[in-house]
Amino acid sequence: MSDGSPLRHVGVTIACPVCGSSFSPSGRRTYCSDACRASAYRRRRDVGIIPPAAVSKSRPRREITVYECDTCGERSLGEQRCSECHTFMTRVGIGGYCPSCEEPIAVIDLLEEEVPQARK
Repeated sequence: MSDGSPLRHVGVTIACPVCGSSFSPSGRRTYCSDACRASAYRRRRDVGIIPPAAVSKSRPRREITVYECDTCGERSLGEQRCSECHTFMTRVGIGGYCPSCEEPIAVIDLLEEEVPQARK
């Protein structure tokens, strides 16, 4: 009954699915190290999360940031103070003016409509 395969899997190694290095399995171990196991967990957890929009460090962000008033709901681009309530507004995110209605709109508002929310 000897077909060349080792008995009891002595000396058999498997490849780590994260880094590809070979290691001897013990029990139900799938990854070669705790670092690879944590990396695989983060990859599974982060699938579907929307990355934040990147802006270069040299460009000021205030002029491209959309703000919204907590009291009246008015939005503005680049102005932190509400012109009607005279209070400071909350930052919504990076954005610009909508090409069809000329109202301030944030990038995150556009992405939330198209991409389903990730499980938390």
